[in-house]
Amino acid sequence: MDSPAGVLAVVPHLLGFHPSKSFVVLGLAPPRARVKLGFRYDLPDPPDAAVAEEIAGHAMAILARQRITTAILIGYGPGHLVTPVADALRAAAGGARLPLREVLRVEDGRYWSYLCHDPACCPAEGVPYDSFAHPAAAALVTAGLPAYPSRQAMVRTLAPVTGAAAESMAGATERARRRVAALLAEQRRSGRSGDVLQLVVQDGRRAVSEAISAYRDGGRLADDDETAWLSVTLADLRVRDDAWARMDPDYTEVHLRLWTDIVRRACPAYVPAPAALLAFTAWQAGEGTLANIAIERALDADPQYSMALLLSDVLDAGVPPSEARLPMTPEEVAESYARAEPGT
Repeated sequence: MDSPAGVLAVVPHLLGFHPSKSFVVLGLAPPRARVKLGFRYDLPDPPDAAVAEEIAGHAMAILARQRITTAILIGYGPGHLVTPVADALRAAAGGARLPLREVLRVEDGRYWSYLCHDPACCPAEGVPYDSFAHPAAAALVTAGLPAYPSRQAMVRTLAPVTGAAAESMAGATERARRRVAALLAEQRRSGRSGDVLQLVVQDGRRAVSEAISAYRDGGRLADDDETAWLSVTLADLRVRDDAWARMDPDYTEVHLRLWTDIVRRACPAYVPAPAALLAFTAWQAGEGTLANIAIERALDADPQYSMALLLSDVLDAGVPPSEARLPMTPEEVAESYARAEPGT
């Protein structure tokens, strides 16, 4: 990243998609001024000075919290949308004594610098660039960091299944509900005391463990009935938190496949838990855009889903993936719920 073209080649791969009508902030830190974090805002359209100031304040707070020593600012879109935000951010950076290595505007395959006024290197018509052909882009694709053509293209990777697949999952989900009812009836007939959902929770925890093991071994859920059962039992917080405690960061790519499969196939009422688990795993992996899209899926299904709201606040504050730690083991999670249950 020794030139504006190099920076622009890298940005889509950091975000996961090629931005448009966006403002991107890159935070650099030692050694060698490496990119420590990057985040993006939608450009206010129409321009709004108050929103631009809010963006600038929010960005500076994140950069200060992460002890960023230098930043690069990039606006994607027409000048009348980019410039108000660029001006607000430049003023805020000056107030914070944060050096700006570059401030760029990008549109239609050309870039302009707000800091360079030399027509020899920064002509009025802009400088053409090709982010696809740049060696940095090729290196990142090889490293497993592709870039979707747009954010909407990323959203479609979590779109629910339709047609025959959706009908099949609806049938499997109804069978899962009947299975829950049968387990409850079995516990009542046995005369066991305590939580009538305990058999469901035990079976759900076992399903979680088996699904994670299957994916770590390179497999997948065998059929719609397994997927539906997992999605239904994850609606119980004890099962969901057991799964949460199993999200070992050494297996993030595996876990991303698991939760993506369930989010896409689960019936709408059972999307929030796997979507929130996908958001947590994406945050662990440093895939902030995917995490935010997963949060959107969870909150579309249940606007008050607490885990999704918590993760939304965490990502909005720019908390780094290194903080995505597991505070408890599955055994400790089970013990904490057991202590909270009446009569225990």
